Amino acid sequence: MQGNLPPEAQEKLEELQDLQETAQKVAAQKEQAESSLTESETALEALDDMDEDTPMYREVGELLVETEYGDAHEELSESVDSLEVRVEQLSKQEERVQEQFESLQEELQQMLQGGGAGGPGAGGPMGPGGAGGA
Repeated sequence: MQGNLPPEAQEKLEELQDLQETAQKVAAQKEQAESSLTESETALEALDDMDEDTPMYREVGELLVETEYGDAHEELSESVDSLEVRVEQLSKQEERVQEQFESLQEELQQMLQGGGAGGPGAGGPMGPGGAGGA
């Protein structure tokens, strides 16, 4: 089918495919950041329940190195803050990519339905979901 598409539609289709790949990459990064955030929050909660005199170790490569309670708490707090910002940024990026995808999908649909001159409401209420059933 792609061989029969006008060059403009082919270009939009390729842009859609690129956006889809970008969306998948962003989603994977967001999932990884959320997982790291959950781990850091859990570790911070566990640390809050510990006595400050309890011997603690942190992983440095393949070694465990003794650390102070205050250092561990500060490091985990900074990690949680940083990861919260990262997850928020990735969520916003994910929304932008989704909006671009839907907009481009609608443009392509209108282009394929008659060059965008399909009259009022040609791509309106049906939106991007309308093309999936046709």
